[in-house]
Amino acid sequence: MAKYGKEQDAQSIAAFTVLKRAMELDSGSRYQQALVCYQEGIDLLMQVLRGTKDDTKKRNLRKQISGYMDKAEIVKKYLDQEKEDGKYHMQIKIEENATGFSYESLFQQYLNETVTEVWIQDPYIRQIHQLYNFLRFCEMLIKKPCKVKTIHLLTSLDEGSGKQQQSSGLQEIKKSLQDHGVLLELKYSSSVHDREIRFNNGWMIKIGRGLDYFKKPQVGYSLKSEYVALFLYHFNKLALGFFVVKKKKKNLFSSLLRVDFPLDIVILT
Repeated sequence: MAKYGKEQDAQSIAAFTVLKRAMELDSGSRYQQALVCYQEGIDLLMQVLRGTKDDTKKRNLRKQISGYMDKAEIVKKYLDQEKEDGKYHMQIKIEENATGFSYESLFQQYLNETVTEVWIQDPYIRQIHQLYNFLRFCEMLIKKPCKVKTIHLLTSLDEGSGKQQQSSGLQEIKKSLQDHGVLLELKYSSSVHDREIRFNNGWMIKIGRGLDYFKKPQVGYSLKSEYVALFLYHFNKLALGFFVVKKKKKNLFSSLLRVDFPLDIVILT
């Protein structure tokens, strides 16, 4: 019985620690992180409530949970409105040598059955490992629940010794995608510098290093070899910005050729 009481106390401490953090994030206008903490903290408090026998403590817990739910609902409504207005912005920072940030873990939550077209702007899809990165990203796009039919790639042309390698590699990827019913449109530009990804469901991702944010892989039979899942890779330091952009009647691909968003929100490493 004493052990159970200690577990309850530990859960309660954990819940209020998370909720305190939620309010700090809320006060600091970091609403997306605040909402996550509110949700986690409320869930922990609900677990405490379910294990509480004392009626007075139950009433107090219900009152506290109700108050935190009200705060979370305010934040959620604000974020929903920001997304509706096309003003939503979230930043993710990946520290040097971090692991666990595969393409799926970063982008999957922004992909759903409404995504049928994708625009990728990355000047460095040239070397073998960069071509493999692009191939893996395309592989993610054709998995369920996505229904991607067209992928646009704007990159720079390798004018050196790797020109043939780049050209043949991208043509192979194009043929492979075609076999899966997906069209890959390739365009080259010598002036492309920014890296960004756009989905036709309204999401735009500014990614400082483009798709090539993995450290050089080991070769051979290793869990960090280039033939094994990216989840185990170490990463270079990186910042990603996630934005909602309003749909426009003009061709979105043409908008990738120039900066049509406020410069103060561009996130680079």
